[in-house]
Amino acid sequence: MTDGDMRASVLNNGAYTQGWWYKDVGHILGFDDLNKYFTDKTYLGATVGRVANRLGGARFELEGACFELNANESENTLRGGAEGLSKQFWNLEQTAPNEVVMRYLSRDGESGFTGNVRFEVSVTQRNPWSTYTLQGHSDRPTPISLTQHNYYTLGSARGVDAHELELASERYLEIDEQGVPSGGLCSTKDSELDFSTPRSIGHVPMPIDHYFCFDQARDPTDPVTKFTASSALFLAAYADQPGAQVYSGAHMAKPLRGSSGSCIEPSGCPNAPNIPSFPSVICTPEKPYRHELSLEITEGGNGS
Repeated sequence: MTDGDMRASVLNNGAYTQGWWYKDVGHILGFDDLNKYFTDKTYLGATVGRVANRLGGARFELEGACFELNANESENTLRGGAEGLSKQFWNLEQTAPNEVVMRYLSRDGESGFTGNVRFEVSVTQRNPWSTYTLQGHSDRPTPISLTQHNYYTLGSARGVDAHELELASERYLEIDEQGVPSGGLCSTKDSELDFSTPRSIGHVPMPIDHYFCFDQARDPTDPVTKFTASSALFLAAYADQPGAQVYSGAHMAKPLRGSSGSCIEPSGCPNAPNIPSFPSVICTPEKPYRHELSLEITEGGNGS
């Protein structure tokens, strides 16, 4: 896909984004060898679901029934399970020179989830914007919470430790020792995870792998995330989700180096089907799933 100085490459295997370039500078991590995507454990640019992030105990209850899921991280379900959406082959159609649409029918019982769901992911390039529209239409109530799992580099081959991150967030989810949200909320104020003003990722003395709740009173026309490279390339992310998982990439698997890219993954709250106080991720035939993520690349370090 191309539009002016912007181009992107996507794959029908897992609805992956293989590459995203602006003025021939690559802004995400990707494999040149397509075979590596079949064994990829880092979800490098994948579409993740049915439910992104972690579901505690690999189970949830809905309408009086308990659904047992595929446990692929200890006793929990991570990124939809071992056979989640990122492991499936999607039907890919290029609908315009700057747009691709991918579709996949997830059958009832797949990875333990209930309901037949028709998923659709569209990726559109409109220089300097890249927009993902993620949709799901189910024939019965079921949890859906997708995310796009790019590792952003902003053209840096030396990693992202020096990149500055700013989030429209003053709270993050409390997690247990397995990274599963417990239902508690923590304030970022005066903490190591305070990104209310720009702060370099490398100055945080701990690996970042947390879900940040976006400020509900924020101006919806403002970005939820700003990411700036030392080269002054600037990424602004606009999302309609309640928050985003931010992963600094500290524990990336070989052949990749730690912190060679950083994930910013807007989605519903992790473990939401098991935490009644979290915003619901249950979708129905009358209330289908829709999630839009828009990414803007600019030069100069301050956005548009």
